[in-house]
Amino acid sequence: MFYQYLWAYILVALSGCLGNVVDGIIVGNLISPDGVSAINLSKPINQFIFTLHLLINAGAGMLVAYALGKSDITTARRFFTRALTLSMSVGLILTIVGGLIFPNETARLLCSNEELLPLARDYMRVLLIGNPAFILMWGLSTMVGVDGSPRLVSVAVVIDNALNLLLDIIFIQWCGWGITGSSAATVVGHLVGIAILLCHWISKDNRRLTPLFSLKGILPSWRQIVSQGAPLAVASICLTLLLLSANTIVLSTTGRTGIFVFALCMNLLQVYNLFLSGTCQTLQSLGAIQVGLSYEAGLREVITKGFRFITTAMVVTCAFVWIWPQGIAELFGCDDPATMAESNHALRVFALSFIPFCYIYVLMIVYKLYSHHRMALFISFALSLTVIPVLWVVAKVAPQAIWYSYLIAYLIEGIAICCLHRATRVTFTLRSH
Repeated sequence: MFYQYLWAYILVALSGCLGNVVDGIIVGNLISPDGVSAINLSKPINQFIFTLHLLINAGAGMLVAYALGKSDITTARRFFTRALTLSMSVGLILTIVGGLIFPNETARLLCSNEELLPLARDYMRVLLIGNPAFILMWGLSTMVGVDGSPRLVSVAVVIDNALNLLLDIIFIQWCGWGITGSSAATVVGHLVGIAILLCHWISKDNRRLTPLFSLKGILPSWRQIVSQGAPLAVASICLTLLLLSANTIVLSTTGRTGIFVFALCMNLLQVYNLFLSGTCQTLQSLGAIQVGLSYEAGLREVITKGFRFITTAMVVTCAFVWIWPQGIAELFGCDDPATMAESNHALRVFALSFIPFCYIYVLMIVYKLYSHHRMALFISFALSLTVIPVLWVVAKVAPQAIWYSYLIAYLIEGIAICCLHRATRVTFTLRSH
């Protein structure tokens, strides 16, 4: 059961992270390395959209899982319906404001380099216009998985990403759409994935989460949904701020070469996030069901398997990067020797830096499952906001060591969490929900 959900959610994470990675690889080879930099400068938008998904659908997914664990189908349907309506409402607002009314202003907010600005603007605008497809794809994946169809989620995500890869080449090279075609391919892939996920409700056996429309108690329900998703969303919005700040600091400190190297490192983070997101979603879904059943032994087993898997994934990924860093740079179209040397060094440092990040993030989910909400919120803020001042100080004092900023920050966070855990005498004992 654990690994069925795990691999399904890892594939779900592909729709969130692999789209950018694939876009970067294809754009780097078909357009230019500057295109890779432009995509990296656009990542705060993608992360912000993902934040909205976490705030609404991750929280609602846990509430639906609690309700299903207690066989309360009516409550599960209510949260399911209200999560989808809230997702689409927020997505449409972002489309209108960011994609249609203020696309140029949004691009300038994220990109200060005039040479990269046109590429960044074209890529960002399509992301903003098509953001409801992102939120709905991720939201339906969460709900269909919780409702007992992780295999359908796997199929939907595999087809979504395969189509994205194919359309990237068609739109960029054959249609001549340039970098706009890259983001358009991602949106179209998500729309097809949504259509596949909707097939979950064709079978009469999968009718537990049918829509239940009612205005009664809608605001309290939304507050519950947002409250449940807040720790993950706070961590994600902090990561959005980190991406924006880091891009600005790196671009001003190291120039176009440095921002390309940093883009490679952020694509490496996407690989780590692939396994991390799958692990955390599995912990949330299966862990919440164990909490609903008040089955502490089952919860501990899920947590143990989660830590075991993420450890294996990190060791393998880190070893690969240390052995073959130049392969990653070449994959994104890098052929300059000086840039290659800097990339090799930075990638190896970041491969180590993301290990404490992953452990801390999984620990945040564990605190949440055991209802230690303050610790979860503390980690949410610390995960990203600690990096910003460290990165700024290192850029000013020792710019040649800028790639070590993340590692230093995450080690500081780990020590702070350990001290706070002991000071507050937190215990991992299941509480009633």
